[in-house]
Amino acid sequence: MAEHVVLVVATTTGGTGAHVRSLARRLAGRGVEVTVCGPRSAEDSFGFVAAGARFAPVEIASGPRPYADARAALALREQVGRGGVVHAHGLRAGLIAAGVTPRRTPYVVTWHNAAISRGLLRPAAAGAERIVALRADVSLCVSPDLEARVRSLGGRDVRPGPVAGPPLPAAGRPAAEVRAELGAADRSLVLSVGRLHPQKGYRTLVAAAACLATRRPAPLFVVAGDGPQRAELAAEITRCAAPVRLLGWRTDLADLFAAADVVVSTSLWEGSPLAVQEALRAGRPLVATAVGGVPALVGDGAELVPPEDPAALAAAVARVLDDPDHAVSLVARGRVAAGRLPTEDSTFARVTAVYAELLGHSV
Repeated sequence: MAEHVVLVVATTTGGTGAHVRSLARRLAGRGVEVTVCGPRSAEDSFGFVAAGARFAPVEIASGPRPYADARAALALREQVGRGGVVHAHGLRAGLIAAGVTPRRTPYVVTWHNAAISRGLLRPAAAGAERIVALRADVSLCVSPDLEARVRSLGGRDVRPGPVAGPPLPAAGRPAAEVRAELGAADRSLVLSVGRLHPQKGYRTLVAAAACLATRRPAPLFVVAGDGPQRAELAAEITRCAAPVRLLGWRTDLADLFAAADVVVSTSLWEGSPLAVQEALRAGRPLVATAVGGVPALVGDGAELVPPEDPAALAAAVARVLDDPDHAVSLVARGRVAAGRLPTEDSTFARVTAVYAELLGHSV
């Protein structure tokens, strides 16, 4: 048994945090001592302590902040020298952990996202990627394009690392009640779920909604999630007179999925997105951008469109709304795709096999 596993995470409100909680719960259930190191906000959102782990606050932000990063490195150094395994999740957590993890300690990184920095920030992001790729004993990548990227950076041992979304609970309220609450009792409801961040491509969603605003009645687009882009998106919605509501952080995602006529994902890049997995499992028609690991994840179980193309997105959504046979076919193919998705059990088995290989004994 591993004497200690340290799971390191940066600021997260989505699939990365859910994956870390799943690992922590299962490891703790096997009697492994687990410490989760990350921002206090991550503990508040995901409850690592309630899952059986010890939590050590390490404020790793989503972007580089030299003084804060130095403090985070000092805080993390106290946690990683006790033997066992250090397993960082994401580039930011991986970069901080790379600098303080002792060479004798097995160091694993799961690459959850591509670095999509542009302009002046791109060289710094590429440098961070290279540091993490070269330092990791094993790199687990959630999509084939990430595997190729990490290998090109010099990663020594690069493997697939699919990440499963936790099971979606059954809806707790009738769909008609949820639709009425949202203002969609007599109009189509289009749902998107995710952090309000430029990576998620929500400006494209707003523009697509504006394209469909002349329909009678116009479909209502709702976004469940919060984040740094909220004020910008709210201003854009007003400027475009787009039929979009920003719902903020929600705990009733199962109800929202059950009530939606279409689920959309407009991201500029995704690896193994939790919301896409949830849409497939919920049996909802899905329109998604053909980026990162999404095409491999959904197969023919979704309508795929180019990123940053509002007209293509609007046309795909309209087709689903206007053609019931197409919507039914998408749902049927989506259920087949859902049957191929990784599970929490298969994900855990893959990760613990890596730990056992590095440690020389099982966990």
